[in-house]
Amino acid sequence: MAYLLGVGRVCVKTAGREAGRKCVIVKVIDKNYRLVTGPPELTGVRRRKCNIKHLEPLPYVLDIGEDASDEEVAKKLLEANILSEQDLVKKQVKP
Repeated sequence: MAYLLGVGRVCVKTAGREAGRKCVIVKVIDKNYRLVTGPPELTGVRRRKCNIKHLEPLPYVLDIGEDASDEEVAKKLLEANILSEQDLVKKQVKP
């Protein structure tokens, strides 16, 4: 499964506080870990190291470079129209 988890792969986190949220792999750290980002303003997943056992790959791959910025990842995700309304973080407005 590790061969599926290259840079640009869109995944769903399966463990932790961000479980069920989509993220994008931005760097391969080693055979067991990947650096992922949501980015946080879109999906609520902050940039962090993640074990590949906690990632479920989706059939989408974004054309991004290694260590791409959150802004670049967000732009590519929105262009690809991969995220549904449920995937987006709702900003709460205080009255």
